[in-house]
Amino acid sequence: MRTFDFAPLYRSTVGFDQIANLMDRVLASDVSQPSYPPYNIEKIGEDAYRISIAVAGFSDADLSVEVKDKALVVTARKTEDDEDRTFLHRGIATRAFERRFHLADHVTVNGAAHADGMLHIELTREIPEALKPRRIEIAKTPGVETDLVEAKAVN
Repeated sequence: MRTFDFAPLYRSTVGFDQIANLMDRVLASDVSQPSYPPYNIEKIGEDAYRISIAVAGFSDADLSVEVKDKALVVTARKTEDDEDRTFLHRGIATRAFERRFHLADHVTVNGAAHADGMLHIELTREIPEALKPRRIEIAKTPGVETDLVEAKAVN
């Protein structure tokens, strides 16, 4: 696996350490990324997103959705009531999991809904007015005449 040296980035910039940390996370040599549970990330509007996680076999009480330190953390803990049941085949995985999604600046979680074995989490990006582009009116310079003056012939 390649390793990148971000020292030049740190020498010439201020405040971009989040980008370097993100690159470190993405390029980490941890090849054993968990594939359970499967999930989708959708862009449903200009500044709206939805994360859908397949959580078959879990009830609302088994699921937890939290936001902490710019990360969305989804956890599930199944209460074990299966001691008295005998399975001939157990293909529905109901093992505990924790899935983390790192959120960008100004992304907020609006809510979550659990229906038909899917957990849907709604997110929006809300850019503050101070960071939005704005148009600056160009004022006329005081004392500068913009009217045209008729020229007179001198003879």
